[in-house]
Amino acid sequence: MGATEYVPRVGTYSENPYSVSGQYIGECLLRVTMSNSASSKTQSSNSASSNTLRVGLVQMGMTADVSSNLEKAGRMIGDAARAGAEMICLPELFASPYFCTVEHAPVDYSEPIPGRTSQALSEFARKHRVVLVGGSIHEKTQETPARLFNTTVVFDEAGNDIGHYRKMHIPHDPEFYEKNYFLPGDLGYQVFSTKKANVSALICFDQWFPEAARASALLGASVLFYPTAIGTVQGIDEWEGRWQESWENSMRGHAIANSVWVCAVNRVGREGRSEFWGGSFVCDPWGKTIVRAGSGEEIVVQEINLDLGPKVSEGWGFMRNRRPTSYGLITTEIQVPK
Repeated sequence: MGATEYVPRVGTYSENPYSVSGQYIGECLLRVTMSNSASSKTQSSNSASSNTLRVGLVQMGMTADVSSNLEKAGRMIGDAARAGAEMICLPELFASPYFCTVEHAPVDYSEPIPGRTSQALSEFARKHRVVLVGGSIHEKTQETPARLFNTTVVFDEAGNDIGHYRKMHIPHDPEFYEKNYFLPGDLGYQVFSTKKANVSALICFDQWFPEAARASALLGASVLFYPTAIGTVQGIDEWEGRWQESWENSMRGHAIANSVWVCAVNRVGREGRSEFWGGSFVCDPWGKTIVRAGSGEEIVVQEINLDLGPKVSEGWGFMRNRRPTSYGLITTEIQVPK
């Protein structure tokens, strides 16, 4: 992409996130805003708060070449950092194609952690002085026999590995044959403490499960990141309705119920029969989508107000009025009809 002089767009996004234009850097659209309009009705001056965080969402397409994908990710992380992002998230399995579109992929993209991809991510975080939620890696453990997981690694501004999360919920459907490649996570839900905020990373299919978001919030997360790989599939009808709308609405519900910010980061492009729709977005703790990317490669930099979550939680009392002793059925194994 070469050097780019950034002139961030200062102001608020309109009610329709699609209506905001951005700045193109090469073939990639950069959207930057320094305040969020969603909370303007609940506080007098968002910009007056110093308890803010600029999140960066890297929405990218991938090829079969790992080196090319890593190089592109590094460029886009740098672009996001120069535009002011302090905490940046990549998509799920960003260093490879989404190989789960077939039951038995011809190429094995698994690798150990630490390994090639995690070491590159560490260097990106250190070089640009950002917290980096490293999308996810097809992790091969170093035991015998090796186990395979879909794993997010989080790095601080110095490039230190501050923790891992292994995807808990594993789908197995046409074009999403993940149970052939990943075991369910065994690390539990995780919260990563950074200088600005406590954050959690949940991965793709986790986004449909309210229990995962609630567990992360109970552990103290104020921001949930969802590295994702999701799209439509040629030959499979969206008979239920538009999948992308339900995908986004599901996470908006998690934001409201848990009084947290939600950042979802998807991939783009066609791979096999799958068309990944992009649509990466940031949603505030009252469920309003502040910004939504389009369907192409894009970098979104969004400033969020971390004081908003506690205000919503205090005002609506979703946490303090919980009745945990009544929720036993949620943790009970039951026979679900196929």
